[in-house]
Amino acid sequence: MCSGDPSVPCRQYLPLAPFIRMANGSKQLRVWCSAFACALLALVQADGLFVDITYLDSAVAKGAVCLDGSAPAYHLAPGFGSGVNSWLVHFEGGGWCNNVTTCLQRMHTRLGSSKEMAKQVAFSGILSDTPDYNPDFYNWNKVRVRYCDGSSFTGGKEEVDPSTNLHYRGARVWKAVLEDLLAKGMDRAGSALMSGCSAGGLTSILHCDRFHQLLPVGAHVKCLSDAGFFINVKDIAGESHAAAFFSDVATTHGSAKNLPSSCTSMLPAGMCFFPQNEVKQIQTPLFILNAAYDSWQVRNILIPGGSDPHWRNCKHDISQCSAKQLETLQGFRDHFLEALEEQGSSSTRGLFINSCFVHCQSEIQDIWFAPGSPVLGDKKIANAVGDWFYDRSPFQKVDCPYPCDSTCPVFKTS
Repeated sequence: MCSGDPSVPCRQYLPLAPFIRMANGSKQLRVWCSAFACALLALVQADGLFVDITYLDSAVAKGAVCLDGSAPAYHLAPGFGSGVNSWLVHFEGGGWCNNVTTCLQRMHTRLGSSKEMAKQVAFSGILSDTPDYNPDFYNWNKVRVRYCDGSSFTGGKEEVDPSTNLHYRGARVWKAVLEDLLAKGMDRAGSALMSGCSAGGLTSILHCDRFHQLLPVGAHVKCLSDAGFFINVKDIAGESHAAAFFSDVATTHGSAKNLPSSCTSMLPAGMCFFPQNEVKQIQTPLFILNAAYDSWQVRNILIPGGSDPHWRNCKHDISQCSAKQLETLQGFRDHFLEALEEQGSSSTRGLFINSCFVHCQSEIQDIWFAPGSPVLGDKKIANAVGDWFYDRSPFQKVDCPYPCDSTCPVFKTS
C-alpha cells in the first residue's frame, strides 16, 4: 500500500497471522496475550511498518557477539525526504543477567542470541514512519538495536568459559553496531537522537556522551532515556536488593571499564548502573521520560519476587493497593523525585515524569502520540520530546501524585 507521495516509502503490511517467523526458520505461536496486548498487536499490524533484521556478521571476527557467540543484529528503516540525514538509534530493553545461571537462561532466547530473534519487527511510536503518529521523527533513518548481551551494552570480558560458552561482550556490540551505522551514512548526520526503553533507556544514559563523540562535529545530537532511570532504593523488606543485583551484573560482565569513568572513579562499578550517580556529569543534552511509579521498578526493585504475598495484587494493579500500600508507593515516588533533583536543573535537560503505572512509553503508539495519550501540561510525550529536541521550547515537568492524572492508560497484568 503506497501513499502516492514519492517522498514517502511504500510500507509493507502483514495480516494478523497466528505465527511469527523466527530467525532460525521456526515458527512461534502467538499465545497468552492479554486482551489489551492482542488489541494493540492487531492495531500495529493493521497499520504498521515491518522492518527486516540485519545481522552484523562482520562483527563476529571482532569478538562483538551476543551471549551465545552469535552476530549482533538491528533493524533499519531508511530515512526519506527532509529526514535523510537525521538518525534515531533506539536500543530495546529486556533486563539483565547477573550470574552464570541467569545468563545461561537468556542464552538461547532472543535476549541472548540473534538466532532466536524475529526476522521482522513492527516499528511504532517513536519509530513510526507516519507523521500522524510520530510528528517529528517519522522520516528519519530509524534503527532498533536488538539486545542480546544482558548488560546494557557494558560487558567487557575477553575470556570465554568453554563449559558455558557465554560471551560477555556488550560494549563491543555497541561499538560494532554504531560503526556499521556510521558507514551506512550516519557519519553525515546533521541530527541524531539515541534513545532506548528500560535496559535500553539505561544504555542511552550510560553511552550518551560516547554516542555524541562518534557523530560529526556540528551535528545536533541528543539522548532520550525512556524508563531507564532506575533508582537505588531499598525494597519493602529493607534490603538493598537492586544494589546487590547490579553489583553482580558488573562483576559477571566485567562492566567497570565500560561504565562512565566519572562514576567508577568514585563508586563501585555496580553503583554506576544507577543513573542518579552519573546524569549530572553527562555533557550531551538528555531527556528523561519516566513514570514516577514505574511499574517494572515497583515489581522488581521495591517489591521483588518472593516478597510479602499480600502485595501481589497491588504490585500488578495500582488500583488494587490498600491505603497503607499506597503510602509505600508514594514513598517510592518521593525517592525517585529526590534522585532526579540531585541531578540539578540543567537547561538542556528534558523531563516528562508522569504519575502513570507504566514502564516504557515511547514505543507504544497509544502512549507516544494518539488521541487519549498521556499529557503533562498541554503536551503529549511526542510533542514534548520534539519541542525539546528541536529547541522550540524547553520541557521539564513532573506530574502530581497518583491518582490525579486522568490521562494515564490503564494496564492490568496477572
